[in-house]
Amino acid sequence: MVSKRCGPPCAIRRSHARNDNGCVAILHLPEPYDFTLSTARFRNWGRDLANVWKDGALYRAAAGREVRIAAARGGVDVEPLDAETGLVVRKLLGAEFDLDGFYAFAATEPVLAPLVTRLRGLRPPLAPDPFETLVTSITAQQVSLHAAFAIRSRLVEQFGERVGRVHSFPTAERLASASEDDLAALGFSRRKAEYVLGLAREPPAWDELPLLDDDEVKARLVAIRGLGEWTVDWFLARHLARPRAWPAGDLGLRKAVAAFYGDVDARAVGRELDPFQNLAAHYLLAGLYAGSGS
Repeated sequence: MVSKRCGPPCAIRRSHARNDNGCVAILHLPEPYDFTLSTARFRNWGRDLANVWKDGALYRAAAGREVRIAAARGGVDVEPLDAETGLVVRKLLGAEFDLDGFYAFAATEPVLAPLVTRLRGLRPPLAPDPFETLVTSITAQQVSLHAAFAIRSRLVEQFGERVGRVHSFPTAERLASASEDDLAALGFSRRKAEYVLGLAREPPAWDELPLLDDDEVKARLVAIRGLGEWTVDWFLARHLARPRAWPAGDLGLRKAVAAFYGDVDARAVGRELDPFQNLAAHYLLAGLYAGSGS
């Protein structure tokens, strides 16, 4: 849902946030929504040239244009806002997650209940593009998030298209013409460079993946060299927003489970959190990073 606010409220906004009519375009998001909590990922791990945080706003390239996203009552202030940019922003900001259902479930779970109270309004961001999601996960395999973000930003700067303050994430077609040496120069291991180039040159049928169930998506993707269970679990979680996605092999998630549940098996905890494993994982991780764990 989109609305426009005109008149006095525009006077306190920076000029580049106005459209030609002096109005602010609001993209409504399901309540509750806390913009600061939900965008922490774009600030916590270092520079990300595809998602630039500046002066309290998030910038992203969409449909060949720079899009500015800022907090607003009832949703976010998006400039420019139209059907194309609105679709990208809603995906990026996790609008498809069922927070009401999750909160009702969490209220019955002793560990999650206080955590969701502290983090109320956290709507985990998603990667709008499937190729970007998998390349980002390959980049993050077996390295710290700070290192992964640094390598990803060098990739975006080298092969993406600059649009104002941001760069678009490189397309598969653009990366398909790169060499292993090109990617190694950016910090990729030779093996990871091989994985990225293989995915770029022989991508799966992206439009078919949302139509498959979780197990079918996993089977389709793990058949691709370089895509293991961890990578595919995060694809289910952070691109397809599948509610039962639970990356049990993720070191950060295992640390979060240990911090909140003690010395227990992460997979067993995931089964207890059905059918809200994905949101539970994001809230546990956010709680861990915020120092909320025991």
